[in-house]
Amino acid sequence: MTAPLHTLVMKIIIVIGTCGLALSLFLLDQSVRGGTLKQQQNITVLLWHWPFSRAYSLQGDVCRDAYGVPGCVLTDSRASFPDADVVVFHHHELKYKRSSLPLHLPRPPAQKWIWLSLEPPANNGPLSAYDGVFNWTMSYRRDADVPVPYGRLVPRAAASAPAGDEDKDDADHVVPGNKTHLVCWVVSNYKSRHERSKVYQRLKQVVKVQVYGRWARRPLSDRDLLPTISRCHFYLAFENSQSADYVTEKLWRNSFQAGAVPVVLGPPRRNYEALAPAGSFVHVDDFKSVEEMAQFLRQLAADGRRYASYFAWRRRHDVKLYTDWRERLCQICRHYHSLDPRKVYQDLDSWANGQIVS
Repeated sequence: MTAPLHTLVMKIIIVIGTCGLALSLFLLDQSVRGGTLKQQQNITVLLWHWPFSRAYSLQGDVCRDAYGVPGCVLTDSRASFPDADVVVFHHHELKYKRSSLPLHLPRPPAQKWIWLSLEPPANNGPLSAYDGVFNWTMSYRRDADVPVPYGRLVPRAAASAPAGDEDKDDADHVVPGNKTHLVCWVVSNYKSRHERSKVYQRLKQVVKVQVYGRWARRPLSDRDLLPTISRCHFYLAFENSQSADYVTEKLWRNSFQAGAVPVVLGPPRRNYEALAPAGSFVHVDDFKSVEEMAQFLRQLAADGRRYASYFAWRRRHDVKLYTDWRERLCQICRHYHSLDPRKVYQDLDSWANGQIVS
């Protein structure tokens, strides 16, 4: 190739390369403007009203510093509405007309609205007024867009037992040794129509049940709650509603953290087994009668080794409770990029108030 021709070819290559670089920069700029690189930007979550009017501090980078979720900005300032990526509405305030949806404001096209409720279907009421309004749901249910359970079991940092130590179960189960009562129950919201109340009324006829709480006029402070329950072999972790995945602090805190074996009444056993080990609880549905269950509880409490087996999960797991609304809100950012941006609940009532139990 002659020198002039070689020079001409090099100039053409340089021009093509320059144009390609310019095109790449242009496309990059457009992708940023169009939201393609949104995952590299902060996600702003606006809480329209605080649940039950109890506000928490949002100073600083709460999600990153307290819960290890970076790039997640929480705000309760309604002035942030035009710039919020997500707006969260707690159903309790909407239901009782203590707050309302900002339907009068121009809603940014990419903004997502979340319906939040930790209540069972019986407490939600009709939701047809919200059809076509919400993009995502936030609930204790596993099939919610943003699941926020009341609690769960998490692996312990040093959960693995050394080889050959499998027989040291009794030492590792940490079963409280101060048991003085067979069964106890803490209840404040007592209604005779609840299934749990009916079971209790039959159970107390055959075994002594220690009852605490406002209904029994024996309230327990937060400091006294777990130590008191720890003295009981069994705790009645009875839910006030039998709904899919509706398993509250009655299991996670009052039973598991206190060191009592839970006797559960709520969704079916298979639903509980999706959340907790099968051998960690006693289910009311496992028995033909309350009398049969009472006999089983007596026998189990008298068999120390068998009773201790219900605490086997403690060797490898700890209880994680979710009680801070800020931590729950931070979960939105964990799920944000995996959620369908086109989703809209056209029939929120069918989803939220359905009785399907998996």
